[in-house]
Amino acid sequence: MKISISSKMSISPVFPLIVGMLAISFAPIFVRYSNAPVSVQGMYRMLFTFILMLPFGVKQLPGIKAISRKDWLLLLAAGFFLALHFLLWMASLTYTSIASSTILLALEPVFVMVGAFLLFKDKPRKFAVIGMIVALIGAISIGSGDITLSQRAFFGDSLSFFGALAVAVNMLIAKQILKRVSSFLYSFIVFGVTTVCFAIYNVATSTPMSGYADREWIVFLLLAIVPTVFGHMIFNWLLKYVKPTTISMSVLAEPVGASLLGMLLFREMVTGFQLIGGAFVIAGLILYMRAEKQTHPVEVENEALSA
Repeated sequence: MKISISSKMSISPVFPLIVGMLAISFAPIFVRYSNAPVSVQGMYRMLFTFILMLPFGVKQLPGIKAISRKDWLLLLAAGFFLALHFLLWMASLTYTSIASSTILLALEPVFVMVGAFLLFKDKPRKFAVIGMIVALIGAISIGSGDITLSQRAFFGDSLSFFGALAVAVNMLIAKQILKRVSSFLYSFIVFGVTTVCFAIYNVATSTPMSGYADREWIVFLLLAIVPTVFGHMIFNWLLKYVKPTTISMSVLAEPVGASLLGMLLFREMVTGFQLIGGAFVIAGLILYMRAEKQTHPVEVENEALSA
């Protein structure tokens, strides 16, 4: 499958998918390095991303006037569920291991596949389902070493589980909106809504939003640049050209990368059984991508690259 960017250039969707997968693997690492409340981390992650997007999308801002009332409601809902996802998942890292947290987050494609089938009649191919099952078996294996070790770990696992459900709802909403709104404008508005949601939460819970050390601000900025700009924004762009379950399956690579980084940086050792699970994730992902491979090129306007 090739995505035509212009008459002089074309790229395979595999490359942006790989960039996105590597980028999101760093998200739990940055969260762990910060001592700030997760709601503050999430707020500044979204705020800094919003600010970074401004210089690149001024020409697209007039398109806001063309957004219907129905789509505004969907955008608000997408922002709310994205904020809920970040809040629940980032909080889970305080209670459970990086491996367990990211692996339960990998249940997202199950929710997306079921939702896409029920809402959009998007029936997956037989081998795509097989690939998803193989990958999920591997994903569960990665986190099997410490799931339910304690009530604290179980609470963290529960937070990650519901965080996966929230981001699946966000993705299904995005798939609908991106039929009518550019990927840049979608990301710009939703990230802004998410920032406001976090700010409201921080005010309601009396969480300090200032007075943090310089080190924390660096972490906030890295959260905005690496997993958000080079992760979620790339996935938002790709949603216009591939199925939502394809993006969700790509996210399954996060537990592998995040677990390895957790082992190297935080000495959260991964067992041999978990490493075997990682191999299943990759194998399932490859099987799924092969099954979902499209045979016709998708034309992409240069304007989409600004996202």
